[in-house]
Amino acid sequence: MRTRFAPSPTGPLHFGSVRTALFAWLAARHSGGEFILRIEDTDQERYIPDSEALILETLQWLGLEWDEGPDVGGPHGPYIQSRRTELYREYADELVRRGTAYWCTCTPARLSAMRAEQQRRHEPTRYDRRCLGRQEEVAAERAAGMRSALRLQMPPGITEWDDIVRGRVEFDNANIDDQVLLKSDGFPTYHLAVVVDDHLMDITHVIRSDEWIPSTPKHLALYEAFEWPPPRFAHVPIVLGSDGQKLSKRRGARNVLEYGELGYLPSAIVNAMALLGWSPGTGDEVFRLDELRELFTLDRIHPSPATFDPKRLDDLNGIHIRSMSVEELVEALEHFLPGTSKDMRRQLAPMLQHRMVTLADAQVLAAPLLHDVVIDETAPLPPPKVTRDVAVAMISGAIDIIEKDGLADHDAVLAQLRTVAEEHGAKPGTAFRTLYVAILGTQSGVPVIEAMQFLGAETSLIRLRRALALLSE
Repeated sequence: MRTRFAPSPTGPLHFGSVRTALFAWLAARHSGGEFILRIEDTDQERYIPDSEALILETLQWLGLEWDEGPDVGGPHGPYIQSRRTELYREYADELVRRGTAYWCTCTPARLSAMRAEQQRRHEPTRYDRRCLGRQEEVAAERAAGMRSALRLQMPPGITEWDDIVRGRVEFDNANIDDQVLLKSDGFPTYHLAVVVDDHLMDITHVIRSDEWIPSTPKHLALYEAFEWPPPRFAHVPIVLGSDGQKLSKRRGARNVLEYGELGYLPSAIVNAMALLGWSPGTGDEVFRLDELRELFTLDRIHPSPATFDPKRLDDLNGIHIRSMSVEELVEALEHFLPGTSKDMRRQLAPMLQHRMVTLADAQVLAAPLLHDVVIDETAPLPPPKVTRDVAVAMISGAIDIIEKDGLADHDAVLAQLRTVAEEHGAKPGTAFRTLYVAILGTQSGVPVIEAMQFLGAETSLIRLRRALALLSE
């Protein structure tokens, strides 16, 4: 199997686009085949500089390496369409020779008026084939310098194919427009370029959004015109946002690299993406990329639109964080805890790991351990549901324990503090909130005894005595 991902360089990649790339990558890797990256930049009006670099960076960050592409080359290059324009023109000429494409010199004004009249009559808007019957005149107009476009002549009849996701799909060609293949500026449209490239690059399976289903009859007509065998098609469902609209950058969807800046792991993003329209057939939802590669098949993609749920991504991200080794987490936290050494992050990581949803949470969780804390009205003493007597007892007890035995024995400190709470008729879980406020400045956070161990006896005592003084006011 040879699959491809062929994005347009119109900005960073968002979830929906990369989900399609992931499906194409997984299908190729599961079959032991190849995955090809191709940049489709024939629409120069929408081109955004540096987009190619962002595309490559996104896929590399997610671990979706490719076998052939713009940076690694390959036997079917170049892999950027704007460098293949002469090739497309050669194949366009071949279509003219075969009588399956024709030149059109209709002006934009004439085409606009034609569509307006069709809309007035409540007819489908499509080219009326005015130029098809006047090719000698068109040739003279072109020779005189008139701008022209090349159009595909859709054949009569029915186009049908067996879609891997959708099953049997059928279109009446009478309802399909004669698609422009070469624009008046000499650049090919997507429709010509994609068919030529997929054929020459030996693509066996085209995996793309179901938004391209209406274009597939045009592509199949081109394969037939060239007498080429078509690839198999798998049209995957679009990804919707929580508002029920298509997830896209035009509607403010985050690009994938932004998720990385916010502290999401590539493994969690890949996991969440895979579940958008695909399921393994079991109740399992947590997968690493290598596990997905073993399980993924195209026939388990569902045709219904998939809705991206940010909460599901959060849950998966927390799970993937908790599955990291300490050293992996130490490396991953470097960006989010600037100025900290590896040794310091090795001490912090075990405390942070089970409290984080994203890596960025480390900044808030670690702040009381790296800087002094101020107890204010957002962290009242005593905390809610804790009496002043219990709060005083907990802090006094902690001071006595540290002064007497130190903090080295975590279990012993925990047991003694539990005893203090119970002797004063309080539930330990509730009473411990006092220590959280005293040590961390908040009612929750990293485990408080581990926090005191990290801070050391001297700093812990300073914070505890300061809190005790506030309780005595």
